[in-house]
Amino acid sequence: MGWVGCVVVIVVVISATMAQEGEGEMVDIYCGDMNCYEVLGVSRDSSKKDISKAYRKLAGKWHPDMFRTEEEKEIGEKKFMQIATAYETLRDDESRTEYDYMLQHPEEMWRNYYRYYRRRVGPKVDVRLVLAVTISLISAGQYYFAWTNYSEAIKCLAAIPKYRIQATEIAKVDGLLKKDKKADRGKSKEELREEEENVIRGIIADKMDIKGGYAKPHWSDVLWVQMVIFPYTFYRWSAFYIRWSWRFGIRREDYGREEQLYVIRKNLGVSQGQFEQMEEDEVEDMLEQELWEKEKFKVWKVEKDAQTRMKMAESGRYKQYRRYMKNHGGDRMTFED
Repeated sequence: MGWVGCVVVIVVVISATMAQEGEGEMVDIYCGDMNCYEVLGVSRDSSKKDISKAYRKLAGKWHPDMFRTEEEKEIGEKKFMQIATAYETLRDDESRTEYDYMLQHPEEMWRNYYRYYRRRVGPKVDVRLVLAVTISLISAGQYYFAWTNYSEAIKCLAAIPKYRIQATEIAKVDGLLKKDKKADRGKSKEELREEEENVIRGIIADKMDIKGGYAKPHWSDVLWVQMVIFPYTFYRWSAFYIRWSWRFGIRREDYGREEQLYVIRKNLGVSQGQFEQMEEDEVEDMLEQELWEKEKFKVWKVEKDAQTRMKMAESGRYKQYRRYMKNHGGDRMTFED
């Protein structure tokens, strides 16, 4: 039960207690003015079979349809509801145990109220099932959107002349665009163009190494799998940092290429996917400038920021934006061109 459910239970318990205190007497919180066993006419040692038998007998006697006048029907309905409540309370082992505990410990009023209203207000579905379904939906959505992003990336690359021409040449060499008049007979021009487009996109998907957020999705990336392999992931993460601390913190070894790239990425504050999307020339330039060293990275960062500001200052769009901010300020909405 979440915190909202707990608040609801507490509010209901307090309200019910204050109401009963106002009446000046305590009643059975399950069956009202009678003991649930007394309602069904059974003892506390009665078996489930005896309880069910007594319920069927009384339910047939007090069912509202057995009465004619509206007054009799109203009395019968109240009695029938009391009988049904008593049966629902005593037929379930857990509920019956809580009810017997209340009868044995009437002094534990608050606890009895909490257990009673927790059962009534609390969720009826197993929390484990809810979690399993939620995680499954998240995993399915995660996999679907990953494929959608990947398909969009392939579609965009297929529209770029550079990659489209290369893919078309590969398709011609491999004979994938060879026309077959018999097979193509009856197909419309739209269908033929769609087949050619699928061939080109397929080649781009095979040849291009798309990384980052638009990379080809893998089943191991979904939430369910990540949760299952979390212990192994945590072990690898711990082993990595222990090994790193030992090699470069205690023994003071020099960084290798992979370690240099890792530290540079951490200094830049970008994810692995974002770092992999950078141009190779840019990455090599960072390695040449030894940006894994903090001092050199700070100097490089200052120069990079200065270059960015200069480019923005020379940009016509940025100048227009600055004029707008100067004339109108940042807290005004306008439709002026």
